[in-house]
Amino acid sequence: MSGIVVIGAQWGDEGKGKVVDVFSENADYVVRFQGGANAGHTLVVNGKKTILHLVPSGILREDTICIIGPGVVLDIEGLVSEIEELKAAGYLKNPKQLQISEQCTIIMPYHKQLDACRETAQEALKIGTTRKGIGPAYEDRASRRALTFGDLFSAESTRHRLATALPEKNALFTGLYNAKAYKSEDLISWAAPYVESLKLYRSRDASMVIHRALKTGKRVLFEGAQGSLLDVLHGTYPFVTSSSTIAGSACTGLGIGPTTVSKVVGIMKAYATRVGAGPFPSELLNDVGERIRTIGNEFGATTGRPRRCGWIDLVALKYSIRLNGLTNLALMKLDVFSGLEKVAVCTGYNVGGEIIHEFPASTEDLEAAQPILEWMPGWKEDLSRVNTLKDLPRAATNYIDFIGNHLATPIDVISVGPAREQTLWVKPLFST
Repeated sequence: MSGIVVIGAQWGDEGKGKVVDVFSENADYVVRFQGGANAGHTLVVNGKKTILHLVPSGILREDTICIIGPGVVLDIEGLVSEIEELKAAGYLKNPKQLQISEQCTIIMPYHKQLDACRETAQEALKIGTTRKGIGPAYEDRASRRALTFGDLFSAESTRHRLATALPEKNALFTGLYNAKAYKSEDLISWAAPYVESLKLYRSRDASMVIHRALKTGKRVLFEGAQGSLLDVLHGTYPFVTSSSTIAGSACTGLGIGPTTVSKVVGIMKAYATRVGAGPFPSELLNDVGERIRTIGNEFGATTGRPRRCGWIDLVALKYSIRLNGLTNLALMKLDVFSGLEKVAVCTGYNVGGEIIHEFPASTEDLEAAQPILEWMPGWKEDLSRVNTLKDLPRAATNYIDFIGNHLATPIDVISVGPAREQTLWVKPLFST
């Protein structure tokens, strides 16, 4: 089996899109297994930036088949727009390159409205939702009120699902939020043109397609969204996303067995970021944090929101390694540190006077945690022009070695810029 899971090892925005794009040169399939359009993967090829939200990051390789799996919640309006932009840029010439599972949950307009109403009503909590209807859509799936992509191809099925979903939604809108109600026929009319545009990409059994690919020796990348510390069960709850972001979700989100996975690659930045509220022990609320944000272009690909920046947190990364069973790591954005006289690494927490080196299960304890930092010399050299590992300055290799030794997990890929060619390989991902 040649199934490799690629997930974010921090709070998301680690650079998974670039890694998957680079890895997909040697992949036959790239499969997205969870999340929705709240994720943004930024790719830079030949100096041109492409931002993807739902389409897997292997789509820029014309020989790679991309699948949106059942665990994804699908914004059909946004997906059609994304596909049109890809076609305009010369990609996705063959519709068979993209397959959408008909088991995907559909994000309806009322999901987005409910998301916005709740965020406004719960302003004090400030979870930081993108208001794209992700959470409400997952709720409907769990409560068996969701429409699937397959339902949209049958007006009868769509009406039946809406008859189950709308009474509750409309009661909330009109009774609690003073918002507009929805009618089934209006929603069917709204969906019709998008369904027509997407019919070429419909996959009746994506799980079977993936199973056959693996069984016949094809190389398959399973692409996650967001980051492990935003997992709905194991993240910094309640400041989390609405899906399971850890590696095990690849199996549940796609309908494959765990024995099909041969490697789990965790993507991490040379520093740490997070968006929205929630505990962030190593956060930098100073000029260094602002410098990292500016040089690293740490603004959301989906929302444009500035990301909170801090030193790399090895306590959190060790937790992520444990959660996911990470076998390999990719270190991104090392070039952002160029010009800093010294850099720091968080190796532990001080929680109420107690020194701990394991990620606390309690969000309250994490909020109270003060970082224990170890300082290392920085470097002045511009790493974005480095082509080989031996050309890295000693201070940079010392930093990499310190992280790798502390985490006891091999760092096989180092990124020194956003472009494909700005990638340094310690070891190839796929065995030859």
